[in-house]
Amino acid sequence: MKVAILILSDKGARGEREDTSGPALEQWLTQHGAKVMHLEVIPDEQELIEVKLMGWADSGALDLLLTCGGTGVSPRDVTPDATLKVVERVIPGFGEEMRRKSLAKTPHALISRAMAGIRGQALIVNLPGSPKGAIENLEAIWPAIPHTVAKIQGDKSDCATN
Repeated sequence: MKVAILILSDKGARGEREDTSGPALEQWLTQHGAKVMHLEVIPDEQELIEVKLMGWADSGALDLLLTCGGTGVSPRDVTPDATLKVVERVIPGFGEEMRRKSLAKTPHALISRAMAGIRGQALIVNLPGSPKGAIENLEAIWPAIPHTVAKIQGDKSDCATN
């Protein structure tokens, strides 16, 4: 599976904060058989996020696009808004499962607006900005990701096993 990671951080984009979420995600994904093709840090600007996600998804070269950061309710948290603008179909279950799993650890999970959806043949998933939160959320949904990507890309096999 070919993956791109987009880190949303004003301070990270300005070089005022070292990004640790991207490397943590890259290591986790590599350990789970994925190949990280792109890892970029950009500011929390909705238009920039939209352009980057559209470019990556429309290239046809990537299976999974992960965003990291900007999923809360602060004025600069615009990642889900940008994602909603670029996806063709929303997959609510991913966001629901990430919030459900996270709620066992923190009540702040209730204010996550993370979502997932499809653009072309790519799956786009929003993750929280902290390394710990990003990995925990990815772990919560990872069992469904390979099957989802296969279906998005035209796999015609039956979903039911019995």
